[in-house]
Amino acid sequence: MSRSNFCANCGVSLSRKSWRAWLAGARCDDCASRLGARPTKPLILIAVIAIAAFAFGKYLRPGPPPLIIHRTANSPLSDLPVNLDAHLNGIARGANSNNNQASLSTDGPVYICGARTRKGTPCRRRVHAAGERCYQHQGMPAMVSLEKLTIKPDGAKR
Repeated sequence: MSRSNFCANCGVSLSRKSWRAWLAGARCDDCASRLGARPTKPLILIAVIAIAAFAFGKYLRPGPPPLIIHRTANSPLSDLPVNLDAHLNGIARGANSNNNQASLSTDGPVYICGARTRKGTPCRRRVHAAGERCYQHQGMPAMVSLEKLTIKPDGAKR
């Protein structure tokens, strides 16, 4: 990178003896003070240092912690790890058989919400316990009796 040896305004020989020589332009000290120094090079240098500092800080930042999902003690979900291969094989076998409902049935009774919908019919969403309501009908009373909110398993109907 070449530097000018003479002032662009007055033609005086420029002597650069300090680190400011890299920041100074093509003017002598008298012309720079008279015409006003342009601080573009120092601003660019400060901007580069700031960007480098932010990038270095981003690089040193630790990663996010792992996602931990807490469940209540009475949650119906199992704490055992999921075996996806067995689950996918079960779905493939269930699709080939004529009785798809038998592969999806549960051991215990199934409960429904039973709250009044806008249409006026009882809600048919499944819930975890008798007398419980779905997310949309929290706090609303049931339209039907508690016995009608229980769906018996297939083995109990026969």
